[in-house]
Amino acid sequence: MPLDVIMPALGMAQDTGRIVAWHKASGDAVAAGDVLFEVETDKATMEVEAQEPGFLTDVAAAAGDDVPVGDVIARIADAPGDSASPSPAPSDNASPPADALPEGNSVIMPTLGMAQDTGQLVAWYKTPGEAVAADDILFEVETDKSTVEVPAGFDGYIAAQLAEAGEDVPVGDTIAVISATPPDTPVVRRHATQTVANNPPPAAEDTDSKPSPPPKPEPERRSNAAAAGTPRSDGRILASPKARRLAREQGLDLERLVQAGHPQPYHVRDLEVLKALPRQPQAMQAQASQPARRLTAELTSVDLAAFTNWAAEHADIGDPRALLAGLAGAGLERDDAVVAVEQPGDLRHFHVPRGALGGVTPHDGEDPSPDLIFRDLRQARITTVAIGPEHAPVLTLTTCGEGLSLTLECSAEQLSGPAAVTLLSETAGRLEQPLRHLL
Repeated sequence: MPLDVIMPALGMAQDTGRIVAWHKASGDAVAAGDVLFEVETDKATMEVEAQEPGFLTDVAAAAGDDVPVGDVIARIADAPGDSASPSPAPSDNASPPADALPEGNSVIMPTLGMAQDTGQLVAWYKTPGEAVAADDILFEVETDKSTVEVPAGFDGYIAAQLAEAGEDVPVGDTIAVISATPPDTPVVRRHATQTVANNPPPAAEDTDSKPSPPPKPEPERRSNAAAAGTPRSDGRILASPKARRLAREQGLDLERLVQAGHPQPYHVRDLEVLKALPRQPQAMQAQASQPARRLTAELTSVDLAAFTNWAAEHADIGDPRALLAGLAGAGLERDDAVVAVEQPGDLRHFHVPRGALGGVTPHDGEDPSPDLIFRDLRQARITTVAIGPEHAPVLTLTTCGEGLSLTLECSAEQLSGPAAVTLLSETAGRLEQPLRHLL
């Protein structure tokens, strides 16, 4: 059966995405992981990959088209000539299906990370049938990197809630419907029930007429999660922010779950498994419970947009991410560093040599292990971060009133106290006065 290729969701309030370019044409053979097309929203541009091998068919949108999130824009078939037959037009007197949803605006599971497949619904802040405003917090979602409060996005009433707290919901799936008028009977379902209803098992075939084909292998999913019991090559441990915070407060070492073969990412419930593991020697426990470092600086007079335009026109530096990498990497005071720049829907790595920003170049190596991560969240709704140490020191830039806020998070092993202060101070100073570092 052909696999649908849908317009993905790259933001929390995204309705449509614009196809920038197709990397494959109709009829082309594709492998799992091949880039099919590029999609652009008002905040990010992302390459969308094929989820399984086959042949691209039924391409229904062209470069430049704006496509609603969740719409099918192509299919991946088993053979070049395979094509999904059109659905019959519904008759005028046909009754609606039993699982039909009320009319209204759909609220989808947003994308919060670069390679995120699902998000865990932590809690609902509104009840079925309740009135909501567009800016009201509707629910809280957690991924392996962050926990975010998601606004309703529309004025109206909660006509349907299609997932329960604790469920993992694929990105782009509808989890609520907001109607313009109060619903008579709000729909409340588990997402697992919704998935089964939308994907019924295939009807049994007459086994006497033809032999059953061999089962199709499950496609390998591309994910950030490490294989169970296998530590990542970069040493990073995937865990929710709340699990990291509680582990730090209770002096628990998440590395012990990795060594014990417990699958990642880790959530709060996994801490009970960690507590039940055999105790470590006191010296190892003391090292695991070392406090993390978190420093914040406020920037009051920053106009990065104007500086970016100036650098592109007068210094021939056209990539704003390279500028951010250079401004941040200079604070490490190394001859050569690799800096990862994260923006919603985009991740790029750069070589940052000691000296002027003009020497910053893209890092084209496979699976680079950065010396520093610069997370640019100016276009997100997040204003405060407390995620905890990751596999490299992290500088996060967020909005703060009329200015900006720069937060450094790292472990004691990654940066000493003086080194952490120097990195944050130097980077904040360069962001406020970037021209002094340009040449």
